[in-house]
Amino acid sequence: MAPIVSVSNLSKTYKGGFQALKGVSLDIEEGEILALLGPNGAGKTTMISIICGLVNPTGGQVLVGGFDVVKDFRQTRSMIGLVPQELTTDAFETVWNTVSFTRGLHGKKADPKHIEKVLRDLSLYDKKDNMLRELSGGMKRRVLIAKALSHEPKILFLDEPTAGVDVNLRKDMWRVVEDLRASGVTIILTTHYIEEAEEIADRIGVINGGNILLVEDKAALMAKLGKKELRIDVSEPLTAVPDALAPYRLKLENNGTSLVYQYDTKGERTGITALLADLAETGIKLRDISTHQSSLEDIFVELVEARS
Repeated sequence: MAPIVSVSNLSKTYKGGFQALKGVSLDIEEGEILALLGPNGAGKTTMISIICGLVNPTGGQVLVGGFDVVKDFRQTRSMIGLVPQELTTDAFETVWNTVSFTRGLHGKKADPKHIEKVLRDLSLYDKKDNMLRELSGGMKRRVLIAKALSHEPKILFLDEPTAGVDVNLRKDMWRVVEDLRASGVTIILTTHYIEEAEEIADRIGVINGGNILLVEDKAALMAKLGKKELRIDVSEPLTAVPDALAPYRLKLENNGTSLVYQYDTKGERTGITALLADLAETGIKLRDISTHQSSLEDIFVELVEARS
C-alpha cells in the first residue's frame, strides 16, 4: 500500500538564505501515529506547513493521498486537519460558529451532530455559545483542535498541541487521538513532551538542522539505542575505580559515591553476577543498587548532540 504522505527530497530556503529543510524524505503510513521530535529551529514546523499547503517548498515534492500538495491543493487540503502552535482565533465569533464555519471552508456540508460530538469530546460543548475572546488560553487551544477535526480529516497534524496547557486538556487530547487512530486517521505529532511521544507514537522521527536523522519504529529504536544501567551506590566515596574492576568499564559519579555499569539485556550474560562478586572481593561496601533503562528522551538528546 502506498504511503498516505510521501515527502521526497524536500527543501526550503527562506529569504536571507536560511535553509530550513535540506533534502528531507519521509513516508508516513496510513493509520499510524508518527511523533516528530527535534529542537527549536530543527525544521518541524516548516515541513508541516509545506505538507499542509501553507508554505511553498523551494525544491522536492510532497504527495498526500497520491495528490501533489502544490498542484492539487484543494484535494490535499481537504484531507488534512492542522492544529497549529499559535493561538489564532476569531475573537468575536462563538465557538459553535467558528468550528462550523471551518467545516464549510473545507467544502463539507453542515453536520451539527458531528460538530456537537467534537465539542463534547473536547469538553467544549458548554462553551459553544461563548465568544472566543471570553475563553482562557487552554479553552482557545481546544477550539483550535475542534476546528482541525471539524471536516473529518484523514490526516491530522498536531504541532505542539499541548504546549502550555493544563493536564485536563492533555488527557482530553490523547483520548481523542486514540479514538481517531481507532477510526483510521493518520496522526503526525510534534512535541517537546517526549514522554508523550514515547507513550502514544508508533514510530519516532528525529529532525535537526533541516535533516531527518532517523525514522524508526518506537520499540525497535528503544531496543537498538536504549541502554540498561546498573547503579551501585557505595557507603564510602571512592577517588577512582579500583583496578580490579577495570574490565567492567565502570563510571564513577556523584562525587565518587556511585558506580555505573552499562550492559546489554539481550546478551547471554549481563556480567552483573561477576561484577558483584568482584566488588565483594575489593571490600567496597554497598549502600544501594538500582537499574535504569534509557528513555526516549535520553536517546533523543544523544542523537541530536552526536550530529550537531
